[in-house]
Amino acid sequence: MFTALKGRTKKKLVAVYANDAHTISAVARAVEMELVEGILVGDREIILQLCKHEHIDPSVFEIVHEPEEVKAASRSVQMINEGKGDLIMKGLVSTDKYMRALLNKENGLLPPGSILSHVSVIEPANYGKLLIVGDVAIIPLPEIKEKVAIANYLIQTARALGIDKPKLAVLAATEQVLPKMPACVDASILAKMGERGQFKNAFVDGPMGLDVAIDRESAEIKKIDSPVAGDADCILFPNIESGNAFYKYHTKLAGGELGAVVAGAKVPAILSSRGDSTQTKLYSIALAALLA
Repeated sequence: MFTALKGRTKKKLVAVYANDAHTISAVARAVEMELVEGILVGDREIILQLCKHEHIDPSVFEIVHEPEEVKAASRSVQMINEGKGDLIMKGLVSTDKYMRALLNKENGLLPPGSILSHVSVIEPANYGKLLIVGDVAIIPLPEIKEKVAIANYLIQTARALGIDKPKLAVLAATEQVLPKMPACVDASILAKMGERGQFKNAFVDGPMGLDVAIDRESAEIKKIDSPVAGDADCILFPNIESGNAFYKYHTKLAGGELGAVVAGAKVPAILSSRGDSTQTKLYSIALAALLA
């Protein structure tokens, strides 16, 4: 991602309530690497104190003083709407207040009819390439319309990462098409849409178990003949529980690195956890800048 951003016009990042060291350090590193220009919205005194503690020169940022959390979120969204920023990032602000500002019907960042979805790019320890997955954080039980939107976001993200014809696996517990399992039915519909070219320049197949999606030997044993099987670039989860468990397994047990954004808003929105590392936030900034 860092290589892909080199030489591009730098996007302006607005960090919402940037009153924490991880956010400031990540934005400073992104500015230093010439990935973005950084705008920090929050309490100026706290930001300056944190910059001093982290040995960061505050002059590399534009600092917008707004010490109240909700007002900082509103001010940041307003700046995006005024064309002063190209991507937005959650800092110390709570997720509900951040999302409320994004979804505000009068002056938020959600276009009419748009569907918000969380897209994660994970670098698994033992897979050999990146995996683009969703949804792990926003849509609890996506219906077919939402799955179409998620699929398109995953494919768009894969293309932004330089994958010309992404391979998307629609996950289920089995490769059989079982009418009593909604995940299998939806996966079959999406696969047929893929065959008919409704997902431009991408391979889409399912239903597929995780083993078949990412392991060639499993695909061969189960006699699944598909360009996606064993070589998926993207995985679409049937529900938030499966996606969230996959995401947290990689971060907490498998040592995988990742970046994540919310797609579907006017600009890419970074929704990292307040407890995420500086490195995770840096990867998320790079991913958002690629998508902006």
